[in-house]
Amino acid sequence: MLQLNKNIKLIVTDFDGVLTDGYVFYSSVSDEEIKKISFKDIMGMSLAIKNGYKVAIISGEKNKIIDKLANKFCLEDVHQGIKDKLASLQSIAEKHKLSSEEICFIGDDINDISALEWAGTAITVPEANYKVKNIANIIITDASAGNGAFREVVDSLFQ
Repeated sequence: MLQLNKNIKLIVTDFDGVLTDGYVFYSSVSDEEIKKISFKDIMGMSLAIKNGYKVAIISGEKNKIIDKLANKFCLEDVHQGIKDKLASLQSIAEKHKLSSEEICFIGDDINDISALEWAGTAITVPEANYKVKNIANIIITDASAGNGAFREVVDSLFQ
């Protein structure tokens, strides 16, 4: 289990490379793009929300799968196609009147660094870019990206 701040009220995650394994499958006969998400992480999202945590997604890409998750869980704070993730994160914090210490951010690549450095709890996955893994006080999940990393964070909040 991860040792997490028990004052966390908001869990914000990147999509590709955290909720997915970072791979994308392109069809040779259509414009279809396929990504997989572990049911462990879907259940983790459900458990977090049922236990009073706010969940948000900030992604550098736009993807219909994110829209499906947002609809399934009635997520208020879903930001797609974002280049400045820190600005989006701070906007969400301000909206909910939360301090950085009450926020957990999960990211895996260089476009997540500023948000990870600002959040009170910064978490990444084993497959993350080395620059992310070198952030001071970063927590690295045991579970892989797209295979329960989000769920591991949620389960750790309940311990």
